[in-house]
Amino acid sequence: MPGGFDRVLAGWSAGGPVAYVEAEYFGGVGEQRAAVWEGGSLVLGPLHAEEGRPFPPAGSPVSRALRRLGVAAQAGEDEFSAVGLHRHRTSGGWVA
Repeated sequence: MPGGFDRVLAGWSAGGPVAYVEAEYFGGVGEQRAAVWEGGSLVLGPLHAEEGRPFPPAGSPVSRALRRLGVAAQAGEDEFSAVGLHRHRTSGGWVA
């Protein structure tokens, strides 16, 4: 994550939990990073799943962060899809 951004997220979390999630994939191969702050403190992570390594039994970094925020996925989907993050494949898609 950008330098110093962790302090910004910690400050924002005074009003409720805040997650930083990052996923970089191309052709189904990639990596993820995530962390969660609550009440001004880091409460999960930072987590990192490296390219080519399987996710641990607890799940991917992004799924774990979203669960910490209260996201509940239904059978057959993960938390990433449950909140609609799959709808846009690029950062430009989110900005538009």
